[in-house]
Amino acid sequence: MLRRLLALVALAVPAVGHAQGPALRVPVTVDTLPNGLTLIVHEDHSVPVVTTNVWYHVGSGDERVGRTGFAHLFEHLMFMGSKNAPYPQFDRLLEAAGANNNGSTTTDRTNYYEEGPAGSLPLMLWLEADRLGWMLETMDAPKVDLQRDVVKNERRQSYENQPYGLSFETMAPALYPKGHPYSWTTIGAMADLSAASLEDVKDFFRTYYAPNNATIVVAGDVKADSVRALVRTLFAEIPRGPAITRPTPAPFTVRDTLMVLEDRVQLPRLYLAWHAVPEFSADDAALDVAAYVLAGARNARLTQALVFRGELATNASAFNASKRLDGDFQVVATARPGFALDTLRAVIDAELRTLAAGGPTARELEQAKNAIEASFLNRLEFTSAKADQLNAYFYAKGTADWFQQDLDRYRRVTAADVQRVVRQYLLAGRVTLSIVPQGKPQLAATRRIVQ
Repeated sequence: MLRRLLALVALAVPAVGHAQGPALRVPVTVDTLPNGLTLIVHEDHSVPVVTTNVWYHVGSGDERVGRTGFAHLFEHLMFMGSKNAPYPQFDRLLEAAGANNNGSTTTDRTNYYEEGPAGSLPLMLWLEADRLGWMLETMDAPKVDLQRDVVKNERRQSYENQPYGLSFETMAPALYPKGHPYSWTTIGAMADLSAASLEDVKDFFRTYYAPNNATIVVAGDVKADSVRALVRTLFAEIPRGPAITRPTPAPFTVRDTLMVLEDRVQLPRLYLAWHAVPEFSADDAALDVAAYVLAGARNARLTQALVFRGELATNASAFNASKRLDGDFQVVATARPGFALDTLRAVIDAELRTLAAGGPTARELEQAKNAIEASFLNRLEFTSAKADQLNAYFYAKGTADWFQQDLDRYRRVTAADVQRVVRQYLLAGRVTLSIVPQGKPQLAATRRIVQ
């Protein structure tokens, strides 16, 4: 009876990855002002709300050695007031209108967004225009010093005083060559933050915070024609900035590297990292699927072998960190008391070899693709998520409505694709970092398991 019931359920609920229907579309209009500013508008009249999402095409990857942390520092400075909206009017005006705002910085971009009632759009765009066009003349040393200290404190909280917090800062320069845009952290080095002068900050703004290096997405209960007219009125007089050239990093390979870091932690944690691929490149989707097969669910291979069945680790994760210029793939596991990290690594290596030899089962592949697609579609429920994704696609692909193409690349992934990328990327040279309790270096991983 149970077998028959399961068969009926399988017939009644088709796999998400095999669903057929009209192409997924998020329609937009795209316009470019004479000063180079790009405006993307998506009309969604289902709820009377609006999101503005501004991407400046500058992240920590655009910094240089000795001057790291500027992109993130500027994210903070952009909330310190401008000519016509002195601090703290930016937040107060939006809060009074029932809206909220924030920003974030990655290796490749800095974004700022506002969300609120549709009627608050003129205020949102006026505030964004004022800080793009008229913030620099209000920038002074006290503001820079204040936000420099804020960022330093954030660094202490998130990196230096956070258990395992120095993992990425330790691994990045081992995973990427010296001078590579991804060989330092987004938050920057403490010494570089201390060295940043007012003129350094102003030069950074003049170079990267210009209309021709920005894209604004407006999504929600709006009319495209009205938005275009409003943006032209508010932004047209802001002058174009200098042309920006970004060198392409040279190809490289990762050599096996073994590192140990003693920290104020209770349990040892193992980090394995490999050189992978840039976002949206040919093998990117297959690596995402591989990450899910390894550790994306309770029944995933590493989760079972390390956490539930083996009871060797408290947690295990795997993720494909593809970025604009390059990418890496990581596996992370925290040992249970009484286990050294070589034990965990032996299990991880065995699972990688098995996956490379036989690929995922049909059930594993279907579950991974369905889970990725469901997560992808669930995000589109929110106007804010659509706005940010439109900006991401436009920067990476030159096309804002790339949703269906993105979905299709996951649907095309085969078991053979997953098997191949595991063999090609995850059996290659890697960086191994052990973070162990202070005074217990014997718990660290000490050798590479022979493939």
